[in-house]
Amino acid sequence: MGCGHVGLVTGICLSCIGNHVILVDQDAERARLLEEGQLPIYEFRLEELFKRSRDERTLTISSDWQRTAAEAEIVFLCVRVPSLENGESDFSALDSAAGQIARAENIPRLVVLRSTVPVQTGKQLKHLLTAYSRKRDLCFSVAANPQFLREGSAVEDFFHPDRILLGVEDSFSEKTLRDIYRPLLEQDFRCPLHTEGCPPRKPPELLLTSVHSAELIKHASNAFLAVKISYANVLADLCERLGADIKEVTRAVGLDQRIGSKFLEAGIGFGGSRLPDHLRGFCRLAERAGVEAGILRGAEEVNRRRTSLFFEKVQHSLWVLKDKQIGLLGLAHKAGTDDVRGSPAIDLLIQFCAAGAQVRAYDPRAMANAHSAFPAIVCGANAYDVARQADALIVATDWPEFVKLDWKRIHASMMRPTVFDGRNVLSPPEMKALGFEYHSVGRPDS
Repeated sequence: MGCGHVGLVTGICLSCIGNHVILVDQDAERARLLEEGQLPIYEFRLEELFKRSRDERTLTISSDWQRTAAEAEIVFLCVRVPSLENGESDFSALDSAAGQIARAENIPRLVVLRSTVPVQTGKQLKHLLTAYSRKRDLCFSVAANPQFLREGSAVEDFFHPDRILLGVEDSFSEKTLRDIYRPLLEQDFRCPLHTEGCPPRKPPELLLTSVHSAELIKHASNAFLAVKISYANVLADLCERLGADIKEVTRAVGLDQRIGSKFLEAGIGFGGSRLPDHLRGFCRLAERAGVEAGILRGAEEVNRRRTSLFFEKVQHSLWVLKDKQIGLLGLAHKAGTDDVRGSPAIDLLIQFCAAGAQVRAYDPRAMANAHSAFPAIVCGANAYDVARQADALIVATDWPEFVKLDWKRIHASMMRPTVFDGRNVLSPPEMKALGFEYHSVGRPDS
């Protein structure tokens, strides 16, 4: 239930490992588009798997839960539980889904929370299902199976996870979920994405916990990643003040096996609809439990200021922003997705426009979503179009294709060859050699 990013990836991938899946969304228009073969999100190779599962009849679409419930043995709840501005969770979609499940003629024996939810949501869900149902002898189980899917690599993450986390309270739930995920746990699993000759894979670790622990593990994992990114950005600010190079610092720090290099990357901050949301919700959860959330609040504040600091860097260099032509490379909050929700690139766009600059943007995947969210946005046909006659070029999303651009050609086309690299994807010596005025995050300017 729920055909957003998590629901679509989960449902399609489950259908590829031997399960019969019905994707259910109460939005009839979304269900119609899916029935016509149109995915509402971009995720690498998801469309290919979607078509394959439809062709093999292991995947069907519905907007009618009552009819679906007659066939379903297990329901995965993948509806959004966003955080409100005060950090509290909005359970309205989950409450609605619980009502639909409980009032069905045939209620699935197992309800699995796949969404990221605060601790004790599973307990409340079980209470709601019992309260909404008119069957006093109702017998069902609630389990938690948090997802660890990164936008842009979610399909790969599903088939090659570090761990599969099952929060269960009874043997029936454990056995059912073990059976569903059994193919992924086998040494000889053949990933649908790969061909013959792929290197041997290491099966993921299966973790069995209580429902409460599983809910907390998901929040704790996301919060730690957020803290790690914000820590790298604090280091970057120190590097700029003290003349060090953040790339050199984080590489050395990350080689320590206790720390690791992943997510230890400086830039204009993390975005999207999930990580900032989950961090805010986790802070509120800690405070409600009477636990000091200082380090979490600190990470949130560091991230909130990243785009403002970067904007000030651009303003300092250009001096006057009014009527300046600025090219923006990237609109998605990260490479590999078309999601612009909470995107630092969009935040920068808004700040530049408010200062009177003329902004032209380009993104390989996210321009349609950006137009939907901001109809007044001006987009270029490609990166070269955006750079033409620009006073400055901003790299705001770490798309690999931006690194491979013909930067000599871009230098010749710009009014003032100045590049601000908000993702530290370009080489300062190379940009200097090409004659650019080059600024990045936590590295010496050229």
